[in-house]
Amino acid sequence: MLLRSLLLALLVAAGAGSEAEPLDIDWIDATRERAVPVRLYWPAQAAPGQRVPLIVFSHGIGGSRRGYRYLGDYWSAQGYASLHVQHVGSDGQVWLGNPFGMAGRLQAAAQDTEAIARVGDIRFALDQLLKSERGALIDPRRLVAAGHSYGANTTLLLAGAQVARQGMPLLDLHEPRFTAAIVISAPPFYGEADAGAILHAVSIPMLHITATEDEILIPGYRSGAKDRLALFEATGSATKALAVFEGGSHSIFTDRAGTGGAALNPKVKAATKELALAFLSRVFDGQDEALQQWNARHQGILAKWVRPIALARQQPGS
Repeated sequence: MLLRSLLLALLVAAGAGSEAEPLDIDWIDATRERAVPVRLYWPAQAAPGQRVPLIVFSHGIGGSRRGYRYLGDYWSAQGYASLHVQHVGSDGQVWLGNPFGMAGRLQAAAQDTEAIARVGDIRFALDQLLKSERGALIDPRRLVAAGHSYGANTTLLLAGAQVARQGMPLLDLHEPRFTAAIVISAPPFYGEADAGAILHAVSIPMLHITATEDEILIPGYRSGAKDRLALFEATGSATKALAVFEGGSHSIFTDRAGTGGAALNPKVKAATKELALAFLSRVFDGQDEALQQWNARHQGILAKWVRPIALARQQPGS
């Protein structure tokens, strides 16, 4: 036991001065013959022998492992490891090539096969990290799935969402190792009329984040903020919270600066990255202080009908 503690301390000490910058890793899932590039943000400071929580993040359509750096940088600075997974097939490649073929590339990226492959990417990346030398430093009780837009759908599938085809589940996509989830700007499951039937089985604590002007304008995949609210209401989690920022945009939660308003954009980013950890502090440690402080700092940019943020079911208009 003493030897194990010493080994963990040495590993943390070895990385304390060099892990502030994220680490890019190019994994290959040989079983699926699929590349799974990742970017790992590792806490620069960690108590010797103390395991760190892990957030596994899934990007939106057209994104990459390099995106959402404001989240990875902040979470790792606060003691969380953050693994950002790139999904080949629905990453930045959709924007490349003949512009007249872009609609077709976007539609291909949104098919069931890619949705399933995305879940496989997250599961594979989690397996690889836990098998690595850093795996011994990760707290298996504090594994969090997170994502934005298409990545939020991926997160919901990992959390237990069930989509049926011909009356049968698409696949068992639930990843039971995740003990909490954060979904940002979750689109509807397009073509599915009953969100409750899809999301009733989701039971882990879940934070939903959106904005009143959170609109997806991709032809064939348009949706507004009301769709984010419907998914929140349909989620079966007994412990869940909803944050709705006033104004904003769908891409305000990406690394893009200025979108959603030059003044509002940095405020929403700061509030989003802080809220995630305040929520997890309440879920994992039973501590309300961070959430209370968050409300005091940020309620001025929240939609009036959902302030303050609380861990409870909330009804629009309440």
